[in-house]
Amino acid sequence: MTARSVRPPTTQEAVLAELRRMIASGEIRPGAQIVQDALADDLGVSRVPLREALKMLEGEGLVTYRPHHGYFVTQLSLADLLEVYRIRELLEAEAITTGLPQVTDEDVERLAEAEEEVRQASAASDVAAMAQTNRRFHFALIEGCSRPRLIRLVELLWDSTEVYRSVYFIDPLNRDRILDEHRALVDAVRARDLAGVLRVLDEHRTHAIEALRPVLDS
Repeated sequence: MTARSVRPPTTQEAVLAELRRMIASGEIRPGAQIVQDALADDLGVSRVPLREALKMLEGEGLVTYRPHHGYFVTQLSLADLLEVYRIRELLEAEAITTGLPQVTDEDVERLAEAEEEVRQASAASDVAAMAQTNRRFHFALIEGCSRPRLIRLVELLWDSTEVYRSVYFIDPLNRDRILDEHRALVDAVRARDLAGVLRVLDEHRTHAIEALRPVLDS
């Protein structure tokens, strides 16, 4: 087998990845202003790749641009969060209803592996890694529907609330609950129990909303 070369990331891609990490980990909090000159210096880059990365994050809903003020990490209201989660509920139910009949034993094992990655990140109290592995776990469920447009819509909804997952993941009690619910999801998928999968997902979203409600109210 011929070894394939891996293209190194461009400066813009590297900046984008670092910004995602900083937001997902809570290093930059919801509502915080992104001071471009200072951040560019910290990252050792010019403002050009930073500005392009911010434009991409704006398109995903992770940051918001205010004329004459600059970029801020998006801060949602409780009504915004409830709307996003309600739309997610509808779209994810459609994706899983379509995809579950096509799940293979190999798919179940990949889902179980993703669940274990979340567990390891939680044990290390690595919030950024937990956000990444948690996303990988959920999209292992969703992508089984093989509907690219549906998957992309769900991705956009996830992107718009990514910053709040770091808030949710900081609390060890929340992390323990997430791990229990993920294990229940793996068991329900293994049993091809559609009603069980949808029920656990509904509980999963509801618990996140209830944990974040006081943060958003304040």
